[in-house]
Amino acid sequence: MYTTTLTNQPLTIDFASGNPTLNGEPFDWDLVKLSDRTFHIIHQNRSCSAEVLELNAAEKTVSLKINGHIHLVQLKDRFDLLLEKMGMSNAASTKVNELKAPMPGLIVGISVQPGDVISKGDSLLILEAMKMENNLKAPGDGLVKTIRVGKGDRVEKGQVLVEFA
Repeated sequence: MYTTTLTNQPLTIDFASGNPTLNGEPFDWDLVKLSDRTFHIIHQNRSCSAEVLELNAAEKTVSLKINGHIHLVQLKDRFDLLLEKMGMSNAASTKVNELKAPMPGLIVGISVQPGDVISKGDSLLILEAMKMENNLKAPGDGLVKTIRVGKGDRVEKGQVLVEFA
């Protein structure tokens, strides 16, 4: 189960039953994958095109272009909701020592170098996985200590990519 807010409306999305539900109601749609990043969707006899512009698995954010309009979606799973309820939602992001690969892939771009001062959300690396480029961003403020990969390197899930001082 995930929660998000879209146009100031809170939404609950659940995939557990095999058929997606939106706010507890069945979500009946027809989804056709046109390419790695583009889809055609029919819902309630309305057609739309969707393109995944950016997917950040670490921050659970997706940037989508739907019928020409860009939407940034921030998802929260049950663990995020529990931490938020306990008042600990930002506790985990105060001090980060390293950035790990969220999935296996190929490093196709490096935006920083050792010694750079970075802020939360700054672009660090581009990881290509399943023919999609994923912009890996800084999980917090800090100083780049070492970069443990180079452009063209293949990485595994959980591999340390960048260390912070």
